[in-house]
Amino acid sequence: MKPTVLAAGLLPLLVLIWRAFNAALGANPLLEITHETGDWTLRFIVITLAITPVRRLTGWHALIRFRRMMGLYAFFYGSLHFLIYVIADRFAGLDFRDGIWAWSTARGLVASIWEDVYKRPYITVGFIGLAAMAPLAVTSTTGWIRRLGGRNWNRLHRLIYATAVAGVIHYWWLVKADILHPAIYASLVALLLGFRAFRT
Repeated sequence: MKPTVLAAGLLPLLVLIWRAFNAALGANPLLEITHETGDWTLRFIVITLAITPVRRLTGWHALIRFRRMMGLYAFFYGSLHFLIYVIADRFAGLDFRDGIWAWSTARGLVASIWEDVYKRPYITVGFIGLAAMAPLAVTSTTGWIRRLGGRNWNRLHRLIYATAVAGVIHYWWLVKADILHPAIYASLVALLLGFRAFRT
């Protein structure tokens, strides 16, 4: 089933590409892509968290083979989400010299991103969530499990809990008024983390 699951994980991206080529992303395409990639990041985080409880409740132990893939898809869409934010929010309006992007401009972009992360709380917490996923993606291979040892690897990968909480807060603070969708994600994350706390 792995090829099927792999293809299914890429489907949201393919749909976004299809919508882009067919001018079906609304009046602000970059904003729509930013929101969609953010939503799919949270969805894959929730799916990743749900695999262990579902496996324990149903006895369908083969599900564990897909947990790593779901976590990698969460990081993939989270990285796309951040990249689109950089392009749509920070990159626009930067100076180019003779058609070449100056090194000073690159430094200015990095400084601008850090300033945004520092000053806007919802971006701060979103960046923390993405940063917490990075070591999980890097150490997702079997080789890293051997290097770290199973116990240390499991401890490190508990960062997914911090990522899930940060993702929900990021979404909640972003929308401010219409909190229905972030509230749904918050309920799902609370339920899944509560299950783990109850079973440990």
